[in-house]
Amino acid sequence: MHAITVRDRDAGIAGLALTDLPHPHAAENDVVVRVHAAGFTPGELDWPGTWTDRAGRDRTPSVPGHELSGVVVELGYGTTGLTVGQRVFGLADWTRNGSLAEYTAVEARNLAPLAADIDHTVAAALPISGLTAWQGLFDHARLTTGQSVLIHGAAGGVGSIAVQLAREVGAHVIGTGRADDRSVVLDLGAQEFLDLGADPLDGVGQVDVLLDVIGGDVLERSTALVRPGGTLVTIAEPPAVRPADGRAIFFVVEPDRTRLADLAQRLRDGRLKPIIGDVRPLAETPAAFARHRRTPGKTIIQVAKD
Repeated sequence: MHAITVRDRDAGIAGLALTDLPHPHAAENDVVVRVHAAGFTPGELDWPGTWTDRAGRDRTPSVPGHELSGVVVELGYGTTGLTVGQRVFGLADWTRNGSLAEYTAVEARNLAPLAADIDHTVAAALPISGLTAWQGLFDHARLTTGQSVLIHGAAGGVGSIAVQLAREVGAHVIGTGRADDRSVVLDLGAQEFLDLGADPLDGVGQVDVLLDVIGGDVLERSTALVRPGGTLVTIAEPPAVRPADGRAIFFVVEPDRTRLADLAQRLRDGRLKPIIGDVRPLAETPAAFARHRRTPGKTIIQVAKD
């Protein structure tokens, strides 16, 4: 089968290559999925799990990518809840070969059924972005009706979904981004927009919840925006500075089949709309990883046609 692989950690994006690999094997409680569409995170080439297995052993050449939508073609021993021929979407495991391949083996519990009326390219944009937004806003920050939330990177994959989820529960949403993100963020439902390149951060006042996907100086300067008793949640890095009288949480998204099914239903109902940026074929994955490229929403790799 064809897959995108990496072998040299120091090579970065230049080390991504289209390669022939053996067909994956379904271990106990696994399924093998024929991948139709896949998503990735540009920074994952820096993640330890891209290069080593759970025991810390080198596992190169490894296949990156952790979001997928496709069809089950094989069941491992003891696998229940899914069937051969079923459309599914979800998260590939962090320390195993991922989704940028024609086939991948995934733990069945990390996947949810996918209705026939949801396109694979749309479904592949949901797992990391949707689960991260939900877990950050509600599991960790406990956002509720009437509270205010500042969402950094509100036109991106995670941020755009977070804006929609926060508005649905009746929060006051302030989105941040670059100047040309303004109309996108406001159209998603944010009541206010902050241009990180021109507007002062403290111009928005204090908020109950701050969701950060950027890190660095933006994260550090944002701690003062969290009002007493509020919560700062970030997926970028452990915060070096904490709110004076609030919580600061760094987390890594976790698989959740039930929540994936809920997000898919919201998509079918028209309550949630992932922003799809570029859709590229598998062979163009290295170009899609390039950090200098910037498009609104999520870049999706189309691996197979429906």
